[in-house]
Parts: sequence; structure tokens; C-alpha cells
Amino acid sequence: QVQVVESGGGLVQAGGSLRLSCATSGRTFSRFAMGWFRQAPGKGQEFVAGINWSTGGTHYADSAKGRFTISRDNAKNTVYLQMNSLQPEDTAVYYCAAGPVLADRAGNYAYWGQGTQVTVSS
Repeated sequence: QVQVVESGGGLVQAGGSLRLSCATSGRTFSRFAMGWFRQAPGKGQEFVAGINWSTGGTHYADSAKGRFTISRDNAKNTVYLQMNSLQPEDTAVYYCAAGPVLADRAGNYAYWGQGTQVTVSS
């Protein structure tokens, strides 16, 4: 069984920064790729960024490019999402997910955390 636990959400003013953390444990093959997704009220789930555990290769949604950075600490089995220049439209519940493939489709990820709320005030 793979466990995924997010932390680091909170309330921040527009233009501010937050760093989300995603701690994982369990079967190592399932940590091949990690993805961050978000869901705003009344909207569907949206891919934000993903990273390949072994190569460090990354993939970003257009909305995240230039502002967000995904990284990993293999020793801590933790993935981070550094979010800068946050805007009110970034307000959402952010989810971390683990799976065998780096992709922007939620269906490629088998294990999900409970989510962490990010609220950006204007």
C-alpha cells in the first residue's frame, strides 16, 4: 500500500508564496512519478505539475510554468511544490498523487492524498 500525505497549504495574499510538501511511503515502484493536481470550487480537477522520481524530469501545466516549481528529495521520499506569485485564481484544494507514469491525466495516478487547501486573497 502506498500512502501520500500533503501539507503546507494555507492563506496567502496575492503575490505571495507557499511551499507544499507531499510525503510518500509504501511500495517503491509506485513512486515512479508524482503529480500535483488542484480543484477549485465548482471546477474540475486540474493538473498542475509532475515529476519523475528516478530522472527528475518534470512537466508543468501552462498555468504553472514560470511560477511553480516541483522538486523531490529522494532521501525523504518527499515531493515539493514551490508556488510563487500566487493569484486568487490559484485558490483550490491541492492534491498529490503517486503512480507509475508521469502524465497530466489523473487516471494515471493510483494513489492520492487527502488534499491541502490553498487560499489566495486579493
